[in-house]
Amino acid sequence: MAAVNQIAPPAPVAEAVSHNQVGQKLGRKGQQTRERILSAMLELLAEVDGPPVTLTAVAKEAKVRLPNLYLYFPDMGDLLLAALERVMATADDAFVDKLRERWPDEGLREACLAFMQAYHQFWKRHARLLHMRNAFADAGDLRVFRYRLEVTRPLIDLLLDQMDCGDDRLAARNGHAATVLLTGLERLATVVTNPQFRVMTGAFGEVDQAAHVQCLLEAEAEVIALTVGHRRRLAVPKARHNAAVVR
Repeated sequence: MAAVNQIAPPAPVAEAVSHNQVGQKLGRKGQQTRERILSAMLELLAEVDGPPVTLTAVAKEAKVRLPNLYLYFPDMGDLLLAALERVMATADDAFVDKLRERWPDEGLREACLAFMQAYHQFWKRHARLLHMRNAFADAGDLRVFRYRLEVTRPLIDLLLDQMDCGDDRLAARNGHAATVLLTGLERLATVVTNPQFRVMTGAFGEVDQAAHVQCLLEAEAEVIALTVGHRRRLAVPKARHNAAVVR
């Protein structure tokens, strides 16, 4: 098995923007204006119960005229991608590093739960942005759809490494298992960070809701641990067989 702390690169980061949408080179003032717009977008998204985030609202928050905003971000999809790249640059420290470290066979479930809790906290902290990402991708915005795939692939690779797939990492059964695990944990994060989750579940009290979420995280961690443990056990006979063939 390859060292899991050397496999997945961080989420893609956009190259530094040097020109606006009409081809004008950005000087210091232009860079500052662009940064102010991006910061305004992130501030609005950080308001859990805030109003809908629109380009008009962002322009108002950034204190720029809407036509000037279009010079830097031609539509909401473009601005969303810039916000995603800024936030996903923090994902390694937030939760990905917990997936890069090999989970011990003894204590596998505990390691999976620690990863799930870190993943959930990241989603909880950036829920509006990540829900917005999914909405754009599901609505057919190919730029956002491709970006979501790009940041998903490294996580699937790391799950494959946790399974000790070795040279068999691309086998359909392993790839499918890792994909299903990732789909499950992302779907869980999507559901429990939905603003209507409390109403849907009947967990009206904050303590009750937190306990409910914790039970779901523990259940998901158990599913991941069982799958990873099973795949590791399958990998052992194959490794022994390959060693015998070499001899």
